[in-house]
Amino acid sequence: MISKNRIRFIKSLEQKKIRQDEQLFVIEGEKMVNEALEWIPNKIKAIYYTSDFKFNKPTLNTEIQQLTPDELKSISSLKTPNKALAICEFLSNKTEISTYNLVLDGIQDPGNLGTILRMADWFGISHVICSKDTVDCYNPKVLQATMGSIFRVSISYESLEDFFAQNIKPVYGALLDGKNLFLENFEKEGIIILGNEGNGIRESVKKHIDFPITIPKYGSAESLNVATAGAIILGSVFRGI
Repeated sequence: MISKNRIRFIKSLEQKKIRQDEQLFVIEGEKMVNEALEWIPNKIKAIYYTSDFKFNKPTLNTEIQQLTPDELKSISSLKTPNKALAICEFLSNKTEISTYNLVLDGIQDPGNLGTILRMADWFGISHVICSKDTVDCYNPKVLQATMGSIFRVSISYESLEDFFAQNIKPVYGALLDGKNLFLENFEKEGIIILGNEGNGIRESVKKHIDFPITIPKYGSAESLNVATAGAIILGSVFRGI
């Protein structure tokens, strides 16, 4: 039986401030927990699961407790809890080397950030740099949207001014008045900037763009979702390299 104090503590990790103070976050669902067991086993502090959860990997020195479905629901942030929940330590945010990196300027929607991280994982982008006002990558909705890619992509939150002061790669930025993406000859390595859902890339960041690019519009849609736009851009970039 799980204690009331433990329930309160786990539920408190839904708050960003508590997560940062404790340096802990919660993942949920059979797929996410098994992905964590495969990719970050040493970061898992505790696993709570129901009898129908199947461990794909053996666990290490981790607290493990079987719960009833109702007990799992009491600690879950999901409407329909899915077999398992784990508490993990914050992940490394060290800079990883890859041919291209993503810079996110003020992304606010958790689903968008999670999808972008999953997309980065698909294209082999190992490091995503976020402005300090980008949504927290440990937000439960972000984590669910990553589908496990959070464990394979390094994410750092930093001053973009400081980042670009040290950057030596060519910088591509998604702008409405940029050059046709499909006509661009991309370099073998570089940086791609995606901006805020409503306001795009802020002026202080635009000055660092070497190559403004845009996705040409052929129909009547007003705009593209930032994660969708990012997928189109990365598909074009990696097609040429």
